[in-house]
Amino acid sequence: MAAPAETTPGSVEDAKTEPINDAELALEGINMLLNNGFRESDELFRTYRNHSPLMSFGASFVSFLNAMMTFEEEKMQMASEDLKATEKLCEAENVGVLKTFKNRMKRSGDSHRSGLAAVDCLQRQIIIADCQVYLAVLSFIKQELSSYIKGGWTLRKAWKMYNKCYSEITHPPGGRQKAGVRAAVSASQSPSQKAEPISGEALDRLKGSVSFGYGLFHLCISMVPPHLLKIVNLLGFPGDRAQGLSALAYASESKDMKAPLATLALLWYHTVVLPFFALDGTDTRGGLEEAKSILQKREAVYPNSSLFMFFKGRVQRLECQISSALTSFHDALNLASDQREIQHVCLYEIGWCSMIALDYREAFRAFERLRRESRWSQCYYAYLTGVCQGATGDLQGAVSVFKDVLQLFKRRTNQIELFSMKRAEKLRSSGLTKDLCILSVIEILYLWKALANCSTETLQSMTQGTAAVGDASCAGLKFLLLGAFNKCLHNAKDAIQYFQLAASDEVGRLSNSYVQPYSCYELGCVLVGSPESVGKGKLLMIQAKEDYAGYDFENRLHVRIHSALASIKAGAQP
Repeated sequence: MAAPAETTPGSVEDAKTEPINDAELALEGINMLLNNGFRESDELFRTYRNHSPLMSFGASFVSFLNAMMTFEEEKMQMASEDLKATEKLCEAENVGVLKTFKNRMKRSGDSHRSGLAAVDCLQRQIIIADCQVYLAVLSFIKQELSSYIKGGWTLRKAWKMYNKCYSEITHPPGGRQKAGVRAAVSASQSPSQKAEPISGEALDRLKGSVSFGYGLFHLCISMVPPHLLKIVNLLGFPGDRAQGLSALAYASESKDMKAPLATLALLWYHTVVLPFFALDGTDTRGGLEEAKSILQKREAVYPNSSLFMFFKGRVQRLECQISSALTSFHDALNLASDQREIQHVCLYEIGWCSMIALDYREAFRAFERLRRESRWSQCYYAYLTGVCQGATGDLQGAVSVFKDVLQLFKRRTNQIELFSMKRAEKLRSSGLTKDLCILSVIEILYLWKALANCSTETLQSMTQGTAAVGDASCAGLKFLLLGAFNKCLHNAKDAIQYFQLAASDEVGRLSNSYVQPYSCYELGCVLVGSPESVGKGKLLMIQAKEDYAGYDFENRLHVRIHSALASIKAGAQP
């Protein structure tokens, strides 16, 4: 198997004349990346970037992964440019990939070359579709209406190509020999020619390749806010989460270069997306068993991978094993000594686990470092730094950081930064106390669905501290949080009372605009737990969706309401 070489004119010429197995080399590069060889993997892909579409895609994927881990504008722009360059390379030989395929079929004098041309054609189409999906993901991250629409059109192009490739690769009822790719090759031969079918190994790799993008595509659609689903459907594709997960599972077991990436995508979905958006309509432990099974299977292959260690920490956090999770995140931080982006993801989790454990000083240290080093949303990191600093009792330092939050507020359409700015302004202008800062930390834990990761003892401690807050402007927020604590502790009766008090709060509506709709939703979730009050619970969720607008994290709540109502319709309890 070829190794990375310096890109001198001679070595480039050698690369053209000396054949390499780019499928194996690409898989080697991805495995290298997952085993903490980030620089080596990047060097390998960039050395061979122009050798083949597959290696170009590998280089672009590394760029995309860096962007997804940091959310930094500069890296997202670089990833976008790299992905577009890979698209251009895939279409370079002719006007388009389909024309390339037809011309090669007509020109080919022997069946073996025809088969190779068919594989190459399909590989290019799949890569183009993959690039378009990643470009759409980069658009969705901006969380703006124009970005959702732009991403939707990009996905539409990808979807058409995935469908075509999938139909050509998937075996129809007639049997394996009549598979679309083989039929295409056979059709290009004269009757006197004996077609040499594409190997089963090549077909399986191609199916694994298209299944990765196909599955990731469906998961992307499942993350689109419900009020945009009609637009998505008009674009010509529905989202099927179960089919997407099935496709990713197939891809993860294939020999394609994206098999390890499909594994990471499944871990990301089960440990990050599912708990945060409550997409299964249940609690944050929805995909826990699947994630644990994946990690156990891959432990021998990636024993010291910082990424797999990170996901191990995520599983432990979801199991409320916060001390073990902190150990895993610190281990992942050390393993990623040469990868700043993964270090930042680990620091973020260390900060969150410390908040969950009510260790405000350690949380402050983690977020303070992120505020200094990360270029993604310094406004948000500054706010987390300020509330944790205030929660330790350093009120003067907290006020100083809150001033920085206002100066760092740049993205006016970003809901997280907008929330951070408004909260910092309120805390800075009022009589700041340690209790108000602690309340603000707990508020963040609630909004990010992290209360379910807290132990019973921690929830009881939070209940006592929150009940003692006497600020009238925070009354609605206080009742909402007390209701959430009791819901986590399975005290339905007390939870209902507190959510009702929060939903009726008018005094703090201006400063805590999200409290009433979120309270209606939470109250509805508790009520649908009893057969006699399911109807009332559904009405409250619909009320939360339709009677309120313009509040903080509105899209986030709409996604959760949509999932909860879908679960009720399917006969499950949200």
